[in-house]
Amino acid sequence: MFTHRMAAAGLGLAALVATPLHAVAAPASAADELQQLKNQIAEMRQAYEARLQALERRIGDLQQGAQPTAAAPAVAPPVASATPAAPPSSESPRGAAALASSFNPAISLILNGTYANLSRDPADYRLQGFIPSGGEVGPGTRGFSLGESELTLSANVDPTFSGRLTFALAGEDGVGVEEAFFERRGLFNGATLKAGRFLSSIGYLNIQHAHAWDFVDAPLAYQAFFGGPLKTDGVQLRWLAPTDRFVELGAEIGSGASFPGSDTGRNGVGSTAVFAHVGDDIGDSASWRVGASYLRHRAADRAYDDSNAAGTPVSNAFTGRSGTWVLDGIYKWAPGGNSTQRNLKIQGEYFRRTENGTLNYDTASQAGGPFSGDYRSRQSGWYLQAAYQFMPMWRVGARYDRLDSGTPRLGLVGTNGLTGADLPVLQSHRPSRSTVMVDYSLSEFSRFRLQLAADRSGPDGTDRQLFLQYIMSLGAHGAHSF
Repeated sequence: MFTHRMAAAGLGLAALVATPLHAVAAPASAADELQQLKNQIAEMRQAYEARLQALERRIGDLQQGAQPTAAAPAVAPPVASATPAAPPSSESPRGAAALASSFNPAISLILNGTYANLSRDPADYRLQGFIPSGGEVGPGTRGFSLGESELTLSANVDPTFSGRLTFALAGEDGVGVEEAFFERRGLFNGATLKAGRFLSSIGYLNIQHAHAWDFVDAPLAYQAFFGGPLKTDGVQLRWLAPTDRFVELGAEIGSGASFPGSDTGRNGVGSTAVFAHVGDDIGDSASWRVGASYLRHRAADRAYDDSNAAGTPVSNAFTGRSGTWVLDGIYKWAPGGNSTQRNLKIQGEYFRRTENGTLNYDTASQAGGPFSGDYRSRQSGWYLQAAYQFMPMWRVGARYDRLDSGTPRLGLVGTNGLTGADLPVLQSHRPSRSTVMVDYSLSEFSRFRLQLAADRSGPDGTDRQLFLQYIMSLGAHGAHSF
């Protein structure tokens, strides 16, 4: 660090020596000349201190990321940093060239593909007892397929703001915006402001992109309660306490247009979320983190498809409020803090959701409707998983998922000739799934995984699943969160 400060001081001295004489022309008095020199030195000190801090951040980013070993020459080395330094002055040709190059964002590409062998037709997949979100991916398709690849561009906007854009590239040639936000660090002591579209910081797994998961798919609870990872179009304020123990508090407001909310067509806020996380080390070899989150959404005509007792397709819709609690915890262990040889990660989350409002039956009038009645449900779910690296490059893992749909209050049943069989998706069930995996990582940038699962999400028996997956990381890629 001393070397970098000496370099910065040398740059400052060189800039002072190279300053044209007319720029420091003699003022009317010695006092004025002295003050002018002091002002110039203060300006240079401020500029180079900002540049030095940016360089130190780059060094920290590089030290956190593992470098490819000589034994794996096929893996491209990482780009210097996903967080470039503050832009230099453009007053000289060299400064102008450096300023132009600083506008080039860091680019990261994640390639993801799978082979799936499924005992049941994935077209019939459903989470029995839960209102479909429309975003359940289930086990995907049989045979070979492209998973969700990611293309990320990120850079500093200026010394104050940074930005990121992540495209989700689906195997069916679809392109979606996973994240698109700007971030302002240092808003006040320990505070970060984020605005745009981003993965919500509720729970533990939600903020992680799919390539960082320890299994091919997300836990059942994320599919049932959020339709996959929850994205927020809005604003987030996060505060990291200046304490030895990790303490993080945050709040989010958003449009609430995604499940479990919907596009209400009204001005204002459609969803709110608050979260708190606390963590610490246990000696030199272990660490932990626990957290609690609460989300609230508004839904207006949140539609889903079903079929009544006669087999006639019907469209139903929920209007009301949805509130979800999430409790999360994670424990990590590595001998002496060195995770390259052996490490263990245990994580789990518990979800509880309450929905109150009105359920509208047959909104398209295909089966004699529409009819309306009150609706109330209390549903829960959880998962627990562990991943153990028993030697370099090799890991094994196990996960168990469990959901409980509860028994919803359906005001429609018993009126207008309707029975519970006319709302088959909402019949009570307790979906579960057992999963094991083994993966091999030649380097930090490549991974191959074998996963076996017994999925009992639907009422028609067990779906026995086998997955083969590859994940390849190209280009600049920042360190993953804890």
